[in-house]
Amino acid sequence: MRLATLLTDAGARPAVHVGDHYVDLLATQADLPGSVRQILASGAEGLAKVAAAVAKPDAVKIPADRAKLLAPIQDPGKILCVGLNYRDHAIEGGQPIPTEPVLFGKFPNTLIATGDPIKLPKVSQKVDYEAELVIVIGKRGKHIAESEAMSYVGGYTVGHDVSARDWQFKGSEKQWMIGKTFDTFAPIGPVIVTADELTNPHTLQVSLRLNGQTMQNSNTKEFIFTVPQMLAYLSQVVTLEPGDLIFTGTPPGVGVARKPPVFLKAGDVVEVEIAGIGTISNPVIEE
Repeated sequence: MRLATLLTDAGARPAVHVGDHYVDLLATQADLPGSVRQILASGAEGLAKVAAAVAKPDAVKIPADRAKLLAPIQDPGKILCVGLNYRDHAIEGGQPIPTEPVLFGKFPNTLIATGDPIKLPKVSQKVDYEAELVIVIGKRGKHIAESEAMSYVGGYTVGHDVSARDWQFKGSEKQWMIGKTFDTFAPIGPVIVTADELTNPHTLQVSLRLNGQTMQNSNTKEFIFTVPQMLAYLSQVVTLEPGDLIFTGTPPGVGVARKPPVFLKAGDVVEVEIAGIGTISNPVIEE
């Protein structure tokens, strides 16, 4: 199932993408969960109710070309990020292969949808791009065993970990979070593909285009830490909850590693595509 959040006259509404249209779930059946996060939290029973609603002959359909997409998760409890998780990206940056996941976080102010503008901060001159697969948690868990971790995944979406390198690498401490949590620095979408439909997240092609030119192109088979390993590690520290987002690292080709470096500028358009999920596209503007 391909879950989405639409902006309608009634506000933000959960929806399902089917072919050339979206089904407005609450307009179709008012007793369904009121958000994508709530749908995921309702588990298999809730997803079955959603599937039944989508199959109704009188389901309320919105043509895809008229739908205004919002970020599919509007209210994540946490946005967690794993850095240096592609072998080829670690090598590109001259970094040793990590033996444990490198962790940081973003705040919800970073979330935007496909089509929304990425705003270049007035205080940064080195804003970079990073294409990423994003895990969406489906059920609550702490101290999750690797062998059981996949059952905690609700689905996957496309993410863009926009990064202000001059803030990320400022000073001797190199505070990653502050360089990655400016407003608009986490485009996600266009949909969440549920885990029952996308069963293997470790063979997905991940690419990023800047003004039509491919800048990143790799595959999640290059992960240093698999999805189960990431969830097991993270859940030692924090309780994972439905709707939590986990960015899983970026492939090589980032702007800061290029010679000369390439940073985002006003007027650019950045597209991130992941096979089996879709593409997000965001224009770049000045703050």
